[in-house]
Amino acid sequence: MPPPTRLYYLALAGVSLGLMPKSEPALKDVYKKDFYVGAALNQRQSSGQDAQATALIRQQFNTISPENLLKWGPVHPRPGQYNFQPADAYVAFGQQHKMFIIGHTLLWHQQTPKWVFEDEAGQPVSREVLLQRLQEHIRTVVGRYKGKIQGWDVVNEAIDDQQGALRKTKWLEILGEDFAAKAFEFAHQADPKAELYYNDYSLYRPEKREGVIRLVKGLQAKGIKVTAIGMQGHYGLRQPTIEQVEASIVAFAKLGVRVNFTELDIDVLPNPSRRQGADVSENYAADPRYNPYPAGLPDSVQQQLARRYADLFALFHKHRDVIDRVTLWGVTDADSWLNNWPIRGRTSYPLLFDRRYQPKPALPAVLQATGSARPAGH
Repeated sequence: MPPPTRLYYLALAGVSLGLMPKSEPALKDVYKKDFYVGAALNQRQSSGQDAQATALIRQQFNTISPENLLKWGPVHPRPGQYNFQPADAYVAFGQQHKMFIIGHTLLWHQQTPKWVFEDEAGQPVSREVLLQRLQEHIRTVVGRYKGKIQGWDVVNEAIDDQQGALRKTKWLEILGEDFAAKAFEFAHQADPKAELYYNDYSLYRPEKREGVIRLVKGLQAKGIKVTAIGMQGHYGLRQPTIEQVEASIVAFAKLGVRVNFTELDIDVLPNPSRRQGADVSENYAADPRYNPYPAGLPDSVQQQLARRYADLFALFHKHRDVIDRVTLWGVTDADSWLNNWPIRGRTSYPLLFDRRYQPKPALPAVLQATGSARPAGH
């Protein structure tokens, strides 16, 4: 393997490197032969209102995901009423820049309006009515972007955090255990050529991993193709371990599916919960103890963040034979959902670019991570 360069050691030392020299390759170019590298875009970015972000996205990434605008609530807020303008702009952005475009997400227990599950009297609808609503939603949304959006997160976070059983949601309560199968069937009907994914967080946990394996095996037994499992990658500086993440990559690959890292970010702030995950229902009151770096990230923590990202990308590169995509959940630290979760108003630093659109030391560390990766399959 080639030795790490001086740039790599500068990054790990926490040196502020400012703008990357033009001679430095982009993320998408370094990993071009391995997997797509992307970011989740907010509406200001996908609509072109944030020119600095647009330049950064074009320079660094070759795949995009929509952070919120294709979730059920934003795109289909009321019966018979769709809000496609933001999604149209997002898709047009991806097409203009020749990117691999992701749709996120078709079935989720969060950000789904109450009307989806209720009749006019506020009572739960029947299985037949909910199936009809689900099919109509998927047919309309996926059908609109047929041949334009290449991959869809069909089902999102359907496995319970603790036991690995199906999460208790309105989807499960009303439709029964085949809700995921129906969603995948409807998505395939709407665009037979689109890649279809199952997406979830904390999949390094053995119980949750096994729950996803059972779910995917059940779909495969019905003849339903799952292209890939999306491991969200909302990680901390120390947890999960690289070995835990790798165990899930290997286990999922044995199912005959691809693996995507779909929502990667590294939370450097102390977590008020002992759980490492992304359960958006968990929220806590403001507390200065959990917002320790309002004026900037210390160099020592920058060093830890750079090393953590380098280790993860070395792992991804090692398993490039089964990984198709690595997508960061946001473009700059200012955009990250972690500024407001699980405590609102914090100053978070989870991404590769800072609030001034400048590369952090983690970026050159990631660019050099291929040099420390072992060959795939070894």
